[in-house]
Amino acid sequence: MRLSTIDLIVVIIYAIGIFGLAQWVSRDKGGHEKDSSDYFLASKSLPWWAIGASLIAANISAEQIVGMAGSGYAIGLAIASYEWMAALTLLIVGKFFLPIFLRNEIYTMPQFLEQRYGPSIRTLMAVFWLALYVFVNLTSIIWLGSIAVTQVAGVDQTVALVGLGLFALLYQLKGGLKAVALTDIVQVTLLVFGGLTISYLTLSQIGGEAGVLGGFHELTRRAPEKFDMILSADNPNYDKLPGLSVLIGGMWIANLSYWGFNQYIIQRALAAKSLPEAQKGIVFAAFLKLLMPLVIVVPGIAAVVLAPDLTKADEAYPTMMRLLPSGLLGLVFAALIAAIIASTASKINSIATIFTLDLYAKRTSESGAMDKAQERKLVRIGRIAASVAILIAIVTARPLLGKEDEAFQYIQNFSGFFTPGITVIFLLGLFWKKASEAGAMTAALASFFLSLFMWFDWTKIPSFSGLAVMNAIPFMDRMMIVFFVALVLAMLVSLVRPATAGADRINTRDVSYATSTGFNVAGVGVILILIALYATWW
Repeated sequence: MRLSTIDLIVVIIYAIGIFGLAQWVSRDKGGHEKDSSDYFLASKSLPWWAIGASLIAANISAEQIVGMAGSGYAIGLAIASYEWMAALTLLIVGKFFLPIFLRNEIYTMPQFLEQRYGPSIRTLMAVFWLALYVFVNLTSIIWLGSIAVTQVAGVDQTVALVGLGLFALLYQLKGGLKAVALTDIVQVTLLVFGGLTISYLTLSQIGGEAGVLGGFHELTRRAPEKFDMILSADNPNYDKLPGLSVLIGGMWIANLSYWGFNQYIIQRALAAKSLPEAQKGIVFAAFLKLLMPLVIVVPGIAAVVLAPDLTKADEAYPTMMRLLPSGLLGLVFAALIAAIIASTASKINSIATIFTLDLYAKRTSESGAMDKAQERKLVRIGRIAASVAILIAIVTARPLLGKEDEAFQYIQNFSGFFTPGITVIFLLGLFWKKASEAGAMTAALASFFLSLFMWFDWTKIPSFSGLAVMNAIPFMDRMMIVFFVALVLAMLVSLVRPATAGADRINTRDVSYATSTGFNVAGVGVILILIALYATWW
């Protein structure tokens, strides 16, 4: 596939426009120079629409668009559970987690851990998250993004890799989170429009004179096996989506960790001008998540009919893009780039936030309140950290992922070792006052070593080949097992080694979990839609 002249013009207009908009919203007003709150938390002034759009823009990138469309081609609509169950998870985050975070003026997740448990776990988890974000998440975003750009535009992959990384860095370097969040409404609008356009054209081609609705009906008739939401044990893809685990099992562990305790996601809500504003943004994001399968998954399922002989499932989305006429192809390609840039910029900003506020600033803040010069230095350190992070990711992306056939599996394998433990640490920290730092450390270690034990291929060691049954447990079920083991161990250790007096500085006594009528009505709406969707395609 190659872009025509008009396509290139559209992409260039997008790049110039979004970069210019980011610089415009980043400008300092009235001679005011940015401090750490301005740069890392957008002056704690984000409106609901920016929060909701930015949550989705940070979440949706190349691995989501190309990978989930490919999963739609290989598995079917069942992969949409990642999106639809996320909508329900967001409601829980908005109602039960955010009131505690915002009441205690939390700006990073490691900071919460220190105020709840102690300084050691803050430093440990800050270093862990930095390593995970740089060497796993950031590398995979720009690597998969460069593959997508190469497939569509024919650009050399190394050029695409460097170009995407540097553009995302420069795009947010001046304004920080505000530059990212206030432009994400444009990015998400373009992303949704691009995905819906491909869905419309693919379904129209399948339906012929019957149109889009007729095309969807024809798709369900010709590929009925792709419209099972809950996979049975005899399904060849059961190991990826093991039946009811998507509703009442391990998917909850992954979703709670990702949407509730993940710095580069939750940072948008922490920067809200108020709790009600943050909760409105959360609801907005939840409804957008309900829409995402139509934007991402449906084109992949449509490819089953329109391109049944693909050698690789991940070719489904780029192949469907070939149906687009010139001009429109450029716009949808710009939407793909928008998703990559928005997600990369979000990750870069969160890396800078954790490094600056949780590691560097700890030394300077111990001497007392910081003056304006120290605040400006924190912003400068954040920009340096952002630049170093993306340069490391660009250099290490190919060595880490160049031989990995499934980059998404690479992400899951590494982050999945720690996800159950992180979920345990935060849930106990939020809702069980007896949890101690020793218990939290135990949860983290148990999560890693038990996950490693269950993941390892024991058939390689004949004496222990009987343990191979562990390796056969689906990834999602493994997370649930590890979660409960880590939870029990953390509680037992907390009782044996209780926290020292004054270690818990998180105030929950006057936290109200009451939500507005609008939030409640919207929440009921999300739940009813989910019930209808699962009832239709169970």
